[in-house]
Amino acid sequence: MIDRSAPRGVLPAPRPRGVATVQAALPVRPRTGRLLVLATVFVCAACGLVYELELLALASYLIGDSVTQTSVVLSVMVFAMGVGSLLAKRLRGRPAVGFAAVEAALALLGGLSATSLYASFAWLGEARPALVAFSLAIGVLIGAEIPLLMTLIQRVRRQDAGGAVADLFAADYVGALVGGLAFPFLLLPLLGQLTGAMLTGTVNAAVGGALVLWLFRRDLSGRARWLLLAANVGVLAVLASATLLADDFERVARRAVYGGDVRVALQTGVQELVLTGPSTGSPRSLDLYLDGRLRVSGYDEYRYHEALVHPAMTGPHGRVLVLGGGDGLAAREVLRHPDVARVTVVDLDPGVVRLARTDPMLSVLNAGAYGDPRVEVVTTDAFRWLRGLPARQFDVIVSDLPDPGITPSTKLYSQEFYGLAARALRPGGRIAVHAGSLTTRPHTFWTVEATLRAAGLATAPYSAGGRLSGFAAGPDRTLGVSGTSPQDWGFVLAAVGHRPELRVDRDTPALRSLSTAALRDSAREAEHQRIKGLPPSTLPHPRYSAS
Repeated sequence: MIDRSAPRGVLPAPRPRGVATVQAALPVRPRTGRLLVLATVFVCAACGLVYELELLALASYLIGDSVTQTSVVLSVMVFAMGVGSLLAKRLRGRPAVGFAAVEAALALLGGLSATSLYASFAWLGEARPALVAFSLAIGVLIGAEIPLLMTLIQRVRRQDAGGAVADLFAADYVGALVGGLAFPFLLLPLLGQLTGAMLTGTVNAAVGGALVLWLFRRDLSGRARWLLLAANVGVLAVLASATLLADDFERVARRAVYGGDVRVALQTGVQELVLTGPSTGSPRSLDLYLDGRLRVSGYDEYRYHEALVHPAMTGPHGRVLVLGGGDGLAAREVLRHPDVARVTVVDLDPGVVRLARTDPMLSVLNAGAYGDPRVEVVTTDAFRWLRGLPARQFDVIVSDLPDPGITPSTKLYSQEFYGLAARALRPGGRIAVHAGSLTTRPHTFWTVEATLRAAGLATAPYSAGGRLSGFAAGPDRTLGVSGTSPQDWGFVLAAVGHRPELRVDRDTPALRSLSTAALRDSAREAEHQRIKGLPPSTLPHPRYSAS
């Protein structure tokens, strides 16, 4: 018998064995019911993408090497979505019940995924297994949605398969767009990662449950209706309780990660800032973490900043550019030279600069550098800022940036970036670059040096020892090739046209850890460890990794 409901010229879709295809008895007109199903597709797609972005953001923050974590999450989730689509075939006989169960499970797992990932990292010290497990489970559930929704929309009003698929995927893609934009611009800055995921799960459970329990309620037996209602109420209750306890959980987990003396913890539009140590007393006990990685330790920061800044100050240094260094500590060292006329600090995060200005301990540590009228602060992307800068502006450039490969700062260690920096130097100018640990990450260090040479700069590599604050004591448990925490800092001093001399000027204010003899000894030791033949890192071909 011919199906008269099929559009003219289109053969009716075959009816799968055991799958009901008769029109459902709905409390609304079919047109309205179809719009409600598509609206549910829209919301579920937005929620699914938020879960995915939450996992990506938290994995990059906790584990580092964002490229690797993005690849792991995306590849596992896409694979799992295919598995979920196949498994959904078993639920097509009862699509309403199946879809409601999938959405309840997805809301619970997705809503608690960020919290579980952070808990795994805080108390177990490892987040990768949890990351893979949640990516797999959430991917399976997301993959099961579309086949079930396809069956439900056909229950509302039969139409050709191509038209139904087009409608579903249009709603799905638009929902993904909204979810993708809502995460960085709304959920993350206003609610944070943990509460944002829980709110997304709440919306997911409410919308998915409401569609089935109201629109398709006549497809459910009385027992199924009550079971689904209880499951959705239970999921909403769990997520609501977790939301109420989120702040307490964060405090407890943060103490497990950073220790018991967390004094400042805030999420800026760029990263998470955590400051530990007492608010009074010696600044030596202060530690500053950016996105979970120890950036400043009051115990030994002077060794790092003296070695970074002062070798570059031998020669003209009237105008100095500090890239990064929003904590003000590199600027402090620059300002120890009284003949400096201008210091420009370019940092992406205004929150770091604000903290360095206002926090009593951090401002003591940086000697009130931002109160000096010679200091100018620019809060923007350093790469974009250098591109718009006229040539020959600075005598000295100090690149005080996080290690390449661990953070998204990799582009600031590229040949293109160093070319822009070289253009900004005046004749006889120098650039000092923090290049990571020479002993534990030698491949990264010598790649930085090779990249500087490829940009037309002559280089003088060196290092500074006496590092007391290793990664292993903090939340960043990344170790070097030797399996130990870094014990040194590696630097490269570079100049255009001539190899700069490693020394400290005689009129340099008294230093606590640096001397010309120590610099030259470290340079000789570095040359003994040189890795030759490394290609430079470029924007289209970055060559840094977290290992």
